[in-house]
Amino acid sequence: MQSFQSSPVEKGRGAQAYGFRGKKGECVGLIGRNGCGKSTLTKILAGVYPTDTGTIDINGSTLLMNLGVGMSHELTARENIYVSASVLGLKIKEIDAIFDQIISFAELEDSIDRKIKFFSSGMQARLAFSIAVNAGADIMFLDEIFAVGDLKFQEKAIKVFESSWIEGKTVVLVSHTMATIEKYCSRTAFMKHGRLEYFGDTAKAVELYMEDNH
Repeated sequence: MQSFQSSPVEKGRGAQAYGFRGKKGECVGLIGRNGCGKSTLTKILAGVYPTDTGTIDINGSTLLMNLGVGMSHELTARENIYVSASVLGLKIKEIDAIFDQIISFAELEDSIDRKIKFFSSGMQARLAFSIAVNAGADIMFLDEIFAVGDLKFQEKAIKVFESSWIEGKTVVLVSHTMATIEKYCSRTAFMKHGRLEYFGDTAKAVELYMEDNH
């Protein structure tokens, strides 16, 4: 059964987390002002950054969706699909079977063989989200995924997020939109100055966030 937990972890002078946990089928919020360490923490949990101290226990395949973090800008969209899906445990034949779906959902039919360093941030976000939707990571780290791309993509992303495919997945949702956090997250972590100040009831976490922004 997929899950994650950290107790405590640290990356340089970045994010620290004490008892931050998520379980199968749960959408956990992560909020805080810019620079508080949210993105650093998600990258640590997703395995992008190593920890300096502490431990992390990840049970399941993970994917971080944050403007294509984890994808190589020197590779084409086609190549990144195969690399990213392989990391999630899919075999080549399995990737072949969903390749057209990934490209179609991302609306990148005319850019399959372009290096993603030439993509806009919205195009990168569409590709990353589409890989996650179709390849099926167990644990999703969604870092402001609904705030990037054009309106059409945002509407599509929200529709997919709310559909049945997300059921049973463990999700960490990073956002500055409190309405989104309150709508989807059963529990929420509030970070301040690189430390986890609170983890629990979403309403309480949002209250702390709002107080910190006044």
